[in-house]
Amino acid sequence: MNVWLGSTGAAPFVGVGGLLVAISIYVGISRLSAGTDVMKEIAAQIHDGAMAFLKKEYSYLLVFIALVFSLLFYFLNPQTAYSFLFGAICSMLAGFLGMKAATKANVRTAQAAVERGTGAALGVAFGGGAVMGMAVASLGVFGVGVLYGIFTGEGDLTSLSYINGFAMGASTIALFARVGGGIYTKAADVGADLVGKVEAGIPEDDPRNPATIADNVGDNVGDTAGMGADIFESYVGSVIATMAIGATSAVYAGSRMEAVALPLIVIMIGLVASVLGIMAMKFLKGVLDPASALRYAPMISALILFAGSYLAVKGLGFQIGTEGNALSPMGPFWAILLGSVVGILIGTVTEYYTAGKPVHRIVISSLYGLGHKRHYRDRGWLGVYGHSCSAHLFGDVFELRMRGSLWCRNCGGRHARHGRHHHECRCLRAYRGQRGRYQ
Repeated sequence: MNVWLGSTGAAPFVGVGGLLVAISIYVGISRLSAGTDVMKEIAAQIHDGAMAFLKKEYSYLLVFIALVFSLLFYFLNPQTAYSFLFGAICSMLAGFLGMKAATKANVRTAQAAVERGTGAALGVAFGGGAVMGMAVASLGVFGVGVLYGIFTGEGDLTSLSYINGFAMGASTIALFARVGGGIYTKAADVGADLVGKVEAGIPEDDPRNPATIADNVGDNVGDTAGMGADIFESYVGSVIATMAIGATSAVYAGSRMEAVALPLIVIMIGLVASVLGIMAMKFLKGVLDPASALRYAPMISALILFAGSYLAVKGLGFQIGTEGNALSPMGPFWAILLGSVVGILIGTVTEYYTAGKPVHRIVISSLYGLGHKRHYRDRGWLGVYGHSCSAHLFGDVFELRMRGSLWCRNCGGRHARHGRHHHECRCLRAYRGQRGRYQ
């Protein structure tokens, strides 16, 4: 038997291993300091509210799941019904684990920032998110691996269609969790704004605003449990759909079993690559700024995935097509590579437009108005920008600091120190003459 094909039997164990990694990260986060008594009290209220919402939501979902399970069992077949139930349970478990980790990591991230700086805060926040990510990927590998072993144990691909029930169960939870959590978080957000800002005249996140707790609960249930269920549905749905394509495709070389096994093997490699990427993050956060560390850690996982996928595709050796019209045997690898590269590019472009030069243009426009924005462009200042900005006010001159350079509001001049040379705008020179030296 092909070694790669035989490795599919390890999928459930790889999934369990990923869950153990997620649990170990969660335990490590739980042991960190949660800050002052006030911080602990507020965090406990948010945690209790989020878990209460999840419990209530799941109690209603169980009724719907039982109804759909009964219909599938009696009108379709028991195998699909049990697969549906298994998928729903895995999706609910992923949301539960992610919620527990998020509500624990939130306050500990804030405390780590106070005690040890941004690097430590990044580690705690990344670990909290990694629990959800590992839970989603691990439960997906575990669930699909178990059903693959059950329904293809005799090499019969006709029973592979039963696995579709697993994806249906995941989709059912994602539908309700995403929509229900999203509605709750928006209602709580609007409520906090109306009660705090409009009626009471206090900031949205002020501790005196009781709706602040509900707002933070909503952020957790919508962006953690809801998003986790949504990602789980997309994850297992794409894997099972690819298996179905392999099971119904014409295979010129090798067997359809190898084509069906490839998606499961790839997500096993991806889970291992994710663990290695999480481990690499511990090193990167100590040598790079937070944004760069978050950018390069997934790239390390992607490179490992590329190498493993290349070996898997080459080792399986199947070829889609017919004699005289067969596709390239490495075609699945190039599809994996292209899809991953496009995903990385989407993230990079998104980061640029949310943390790069366009953001700094908006900052300048907000500080100086649209008229200065046009002047800013006419002067050719687009090449001068920085990752952090700070505004300084002295006298009647308002300036924006960007990588050591200051841009004057009044005259548009720049002043900066380059070695022994110190360039100043005329407003600053006038200010120095009136008030002494600029600090």
